[in-house]
Formats: sequence, structure tokens, C-alpha cells
Amino acid sequence: MASAVPAQVQSNPAPAPQLQRGIVKTVLSGCAVIVRGQPRGGPPPERQINLSNIRAGALARRAIQGQPDTKDTPDEPWAFQAREFLRKKVIGKEVCFTVENKTPQGREYGIVFLGKDTSGENIAESLVAEGLATVRREGIRGNNPDQVRLCDLEDQAKAAKKGQWSEGGGSHTIRDLKYTIENPRNFVDSLHQKPVNAIIEHVRDGSMLRALLLPDYYLVTVMLSGIKCPTFKREADGSETPEPFAAEAKFFTESRLLQRDVQIILESCPNQIILGTILHPNGNITELLLKEGFARCVDWSMAVYTQGAEKLRAAERSAKERKVRIWKDYVAPTANLDQKDRQFVAKVMQVVNADAIVVKLNSGEHKTIHLSSIRPPRLEGEVRVNVTVDYIRAATSAMETGGVPAFPERTCATVTIGGINIAEALVSKGLATVIRYRQDDDQRSSHYDELLAAEARAIKNGKGLHSKKEVPIHRVADISGETQKAKQFLPFLQRAGRSEAVVEYVFSGSRLKLYMPKETCLITFLLAGIECPRGSRNMPGGMQVAEPYSEEATIFTKELVLQREVEVEVESMDKAGNFIGWLHIESVNLSVALVENALSKVHFTAERSSYYKTLLSAEETARQRKEKLWANYEEKPKEEVAQFTEEKERVAKYRAVYVTEITDGLHFYAQDVETGTKLESLMESMRGEIAAQPPVEGSFAPRRGDFCIAKFADGEWYRARVEKVESPAKVHVFYIDYGNREILSSTRLAALPPAFSTRTLPPQATEYTFAFIQVPQDEDARADAVDSVVRDIQNKQCLLNMEYSGAVCPHVTLQFADSKDDVGLGLVKEGLVMVDVRKEKHLHKMVTEYLNGQESAKSARLNIWRYGDFRDDDADEFGYRR
Repeated sequence: MASAVPAQVQSNPAPAPQLQRGIVKTVLSGCAVIVRGQPRGGPPPERQINLSNIRAGALARRAIQGQPDTKDTPDEPWAFQAREFLRKKVIGKEVCFTVENKTPQGREYGIVFLGKDTSGENIAESLVAEGLATVRREGIRGNNPDQVRLCDLEDQAKAAKKGQWSEGGGSHTIRDLKYTIENPRNFVDSLHQKPVNAIIEHVRDGSMLRALLLPDYYLVTVMLSGIKCPTFKREADGSETPEPFAAEAKFFTESRLLQRDVQIILESCPNQIILGTILHPNGNITELLLKEGFARCVDWSMAVYTQGAEKLRAAERSAKERKVRIWKDYVAPTANLDQKDRQFVAKVMQVVNADAIVVKLNSGEHKTIHLSSIRPPRLEGEVRVNVTVDYIRAATSAMETGGVPAFPERTCATVTIGGINIAEALVSKGLATVIRYRQDDDQRSSHYDELLAAEARAIKNGKGLHSKKEVPIHRVADISGETQKAKQFLPFLQRAGRSEAVVEYVFSGSRLKLYMPKETCLITFLLAGIECPRGSRNMPGGMQVAEPYSEEATIFTKELVLQREVEVEVESMDKAGNFIGWLHIESVNLSVALVENALSKVHFTAERSSYYKTLLSAEETARQRKEKLWANYEEKPKEEVAQFTEEKERVAKYRAVYVTEITDGLHFYAQDVETGTKLESLMESMRGEIAAQPPVEGSFAPRRGDFCIAKFADGEWYRARVEKVESPAKVHVFYIDYGNREILSSTRLAALPPAFSTRTLPPQATEYTFAFIQVPQDEDARADAVDSVVRDIQNKQCLLNMEYSGAVCPHVTLQFADSKDDVGLGLVKEGLVMVDVRKEKHLHKMVTEYLNGQESAKSARLNIWRYGDFRDDDADEFGYRR
């Protein structure tokens, strides 16, 4: 506001005014500035300096609230141009000044120079020279050279018709008093989040400012998006009490933005509050306030921050780590946890519900993990996940929660798999909601902003919980123990052959609860062919003591199949309505796996099964290792066994096969040469039919276990089986005649014509593995062995002989068709694999030959033996066993 007080003239000589220095904080008008000192331990002192001997137009003023006799006044002509001229010249710059006069009311008049001394530009003279201010000629002394110069400059401006001396009074801009906007939301939306030029006119606190939007001169109050600074609380008596660091935060923003030219992005207008981000060439004030500990992140407004919420979280995290200002007493939620307990990789054992999983740590300990910051509605292979603990939620009692059920201590974490945040995926599909916290509650997800953004998308798209459609009803019939209902289902399950199921619960090593999705029912399922140790249970006569290794068997089954998709073959049911049969997971028979790991024994009822020989072989292998159930096993005297084994000799009955695929685990797939012509004939006929009647693209909806035809990279169609459906764009298929696998789009799949089904010609690719060989667990060593085999036998004809059965596939020896050399023995002699010692007497000669080859490789220090016999001391530690 311009001063109307004339310059004071002293009658007596006075001492020369003292030269003082400061930095211009604010330009009040064309003839008044506020100068501040340097900050020392807090905001510095300020003083207003009015320019002596000149006058500029008064700026607009609003009527004083509560005083009806006051009115709004507009800008006087050229007042705003004078203010702008002075603001651009001196704001934020160092000046020096002398105070020539001080009125009784305390108003100070003086001369201001730009720079550190009086050699700098005289601000008053510059204003007069541009015609933006007039000289107060009353009381001018002719012997005062400064006053005389001002008069001369004014005369020159008049002659040049500058500024307010322009012809006809000159055109001038009046800053309209558009202090209010009828509909702020529409106004903000009309700008489409594009940067708007502005001048910061006032700083209320560190994060709330008044800005003049150009070129329309709207004066708006803007709150910085995503943050909140300490504020000044207004008391009942009208005084203001600053919160800790409120004054410092205000000065931090003032010293950088007040009356600076900036750009503002108006981002949102919730509840008539305009949220925005201020862009300045020297940096983003929002991020600077957070980094220096003058502000904290605000969840409700961070969602609209257009510059990237992760930047704000990173800036706040930096301040917390350095414990600066408002964070001086900050203690991280996981401060008391070791690094190994904060972040680790674990195996998922069970999905408890939509926000909790049970994982197995490397130590073998099981731990329940809750997903941070989400709340689900209440009511897959081995998966390894990355767990980052965000906070530990303390245990609560029912008394503390006002009757709400008590909760034990909960470890809340961010869980990711393949780079996907599980909590964010749940929220984005509308299957969970984000928890809202108090602003000072830091016990929240480290990816809280992503969760809020995902929830906003789910709400906008009407996903899941946010859908306006009726909630789908999912009815499941539980026929566990229902004998009559089980009898009705039994014929259907027996005729179905292999049926899809999901393991819902594991009671013991061989007793499970399954969900049958096709039949939408729950059943109790008992593994056939084995005798598994029983766990402890309540009996009429008291508690039955658990049999040895029953707990280990239960854990083994849980780790292998709990909440996994499996296939079951139902053979029969017991009198209690429990189904009995075989359970397969990814080509592993669970009954065989339990026997092979010495956690079950073969039951006599297995004799009628096609898996009997495999079970016997697995049991024999477990007995030889003398582990767990077989720890105290004693072999029969050799002379008693001799009569049985002497008559049995190894049968060498080699047949020609064609090796089509080799896996990373050194298994291989081969076709019988004898049936090769049948396959060629079938493929030729099938492709002819497809060419005559091409399948409609996208008409086939793949399901796990379906047989189909798939278009390979060569553009030809082959028979295949669907192994897994991730999405229409990612379908895992297995080429049943060649043994290779591929991930395809469903558009490259079609129904298998009935004339070419597996009934017409069974799958031609059979899986085998090498007999007498133990594959190295070291990835590089295993890769070397695989590379050697691929180079020697893939896509070549060889001779194959069955040696003994295995849990997954037969163990065979393979010979080159021309030289008749043993492929497996060659790997042993090259030091690429180790020998798997078999105890069967009829295999003794072969095993001896393989061991001699191994000794030769060890002596020559070839490949895995280059550092000697690594199995001597640390075999078990490194995963090898003699």
C-alpha cells in the first residue's frame, strides 16, 4: 500500500544516515518494500522501508470483514505495473538502504540501492524514470542533489510520455478483484491440469499459499498436494499459536517462493479446497519441504499429485532416516528387527485367507504373514515370494478393542512374486479395500500410495466389491463323511478317470480334504496303496499317541500339495464315505513320493494297482538309504537272498528310439522307431483335414488337462495337452508326441479332431531318465552335462534298454546307434555326473563298470572332480550324498 505521508524535512542538520543491508522479502507497492535480515537459528527480523520523495498508485484492497462502511477498492492507474516493475527488479535480492526519516507512528522512509553499496541502482530513480511513480515536490530543497535529480528524471519521463505520462492518460491494466470463483471445481477442471503462470502473493504456512493466476488475475488459495506442514492454530482470543517448526516451514517457503514467478498445476478441488503443485526453475517446493523435514505426506491428497507420489515418499523417507526437524524423535516401525527379519525369501505353505499366508523360512520355521494395509472381505506349484516386513502390529485384547475379537501379534508385510505386489493385485481387482490410517500413524504398507491408486481404479471401473451388480453366490456341497451322498458321487468320479481338484486341507500325510471344482463339492480323500504313520488323535479310550514320523509325513504332504491344483483318480470309498485313490501333482504320484522319502510303506492293497511296481521300487530305494521309517531296517542274510537273485540276470533288450527333447534335469523324451511311420501318417492326415477345414481362431477355450492341437513356431499343427492356463494370452502346452513345452496364445490352439485323438494313437513321446546316474545339483555343472547330452543325442536315433522303475519315469541305459557306446557311462567318464549306486545284484556288473569310469574321471580331475572328491567331508552340506 502506498504511503500518503509527505517527506519530513528536518530544520537542523542531522548526522549522515547509516547504511544498512538486507534482502527484499516482499514488494508491497511501487514505493514500499519489506526487507529481512539473514536467518540465524530461525526466521530473521523484518522491517518496512518506504521510498522517500516519491509516490506510486495504491493497489486494490478488499473491504474489511465486520466493517460494513468499508468497500472494495480497485487498483489505481499504473499501481500494479509499478509493483511488478519493482518486484521483478528486487525480490529476493540483496539491497542496501539508508533511513532518512521516521514518523511518530514508526513508519520509515529512506533510499534503497540494489546491491551491497550506494554505487548500485537507485530504485526510486528507476521508478520515476519509467513514469511509474511521481515526485513529491512539496518541501523539495533546491540544494539537495538527490531531490533535484528526481525532478529532472520526472520531467524527462513526461517529455518522453512514459508510463502514466503517456498521451490521454495512457492505457493501464486494472487488477480485477476476482477473489472468489463461483464454482472452483469447474474452474480447476477447465485447466486440465496444465501449468498456469502465477505469482505467489502470500504464504499462510509452509504448505498453503495465495497465488495470482495470470493472465486473468484470479487470486486463489492453493494447498500443496500430498503434504501438510505444521500450522498456526488460532486461539479463542484471536491469537495464533505455532505448532513446532511452523514458523521455520513458513520461512522456508516464503524465502523461495513469495512474489516469485512460478507455474502452478491445479490438480483437484475436493470440498472447495484447491490442491496444486508449484513448479519453480530451482526445484519443487513440495519435495523440498518433505526432504528437509518441514512436512509430512498426506494420504488423501497424495492421490492427485501429478509428479509421482513415489518421489514424495522417498523425500519423506530421507528426512525420517536423518531424523530432521519434525522427525527428530522418529522411530521406524521395524527399527527393532534385524535386516534378515525385515526382508527375506520364503516358500508359501498355505493361503489362510485373502490377506494372510503361511510361509516356510529357510530355517524351517513356519511364519504367518499378513499383507500390509489391506482388508479383504471375510467369509498355487511351489511358490516362492519376496517378503518385506513393513510393521509389527501389537497383540490386542477384547477389552482393548471394545468387545471386538482379540488378535495376536501380527507381522504385516509387502509380499511380491515375479515383481507383482499381491496386495495391490487384490485391491485392483476389487477383492480387498485399503485401510485408512490416522495421519501420524506410520504403521502402513511401504507401497501405500500404489494401494490407494489401485483402489481408485477398482472403484472407477466397478470391480469386485465396488461392482453394482448382485454378489455372485458360490455354493459348495461338503460331502465329507456323508456316506449316502458319497455313494451317489462315486460312479461319476470313477468313470471320470483323472479329475481336477484343489487341496483345501491336509489332515495327515495320506488324508486330505479336496475341492472338486467341476462337481463343486468338498470330499475327504485317502491315498491308496500306502500305509502312512498315524498322528495323535482323540479316541474313546483317551489320546492316541502319534506314530513315529507322522508329523514329518504331514509336513511333506502339505509342502507338496496344500492349496495346489492336483489330479485325482478315485478307485473306491470306505464305509465312512471317504474316497480312496491316487493323487498326482505335476506328474508326481503322492503315494509314490511318500514311500520314496521313507515316510510311508507299501500296503498290500497296492498289488491290484498299475502303480505297484513303481511303489515297490521306491520302497526298496528308501530301505537302502535306511532313513526315517527304515532307520532300523536290517537286510536279510545274503545267503537267503542268493537263491532268489542268482537266477535273475540283467536283461539287455535294446530297442531303437528317436530322442526328441532333453530337459534341464537330464530327463529326455523319445519316440519308438517302430511306431514312427504311424505318427507320420497321422500327422499327414491331420494336417490335410486342418487345411481343408481350418479352425476358427479364438473359438477354443483351453482348460487344464485338455488335449488339443497347437500351432508351433514352424507354422505346423501338432497334438498337445494343456498344462496350465494363466490367461488367454499365456497357455502352457505340452507336445505329447515330441516332449517339448511352450507358452502360446489361445488363438494358436484348436480342438483336437476326434479321428486323431490319443485313442487312435497314444502319445508318442515317453519320458525317461538315465540309470545309474546322479545329476549334480550345482546349476553350472548340471548345464554342462545337459549340453553334452543335447550335442550327442538330441534328434538322433539311439538304442534304449529298461533297467529299473522310478518315481517319475523309467530309468534306462542309452547307446549310440552306430558305436553302441553307453551314453550315460560316457557322461560318468567325462566327469559330468556321479554314479547312483544300486544294490540289486543283477545290476552289480553295470554299477561296477560305472564306478570304474567315475574313478577314472576323478583321477584325471575332470569337470566336477577338478577340485578332488568334494563329497568326502561336505557332501550333505552341498546337497551330495554317496
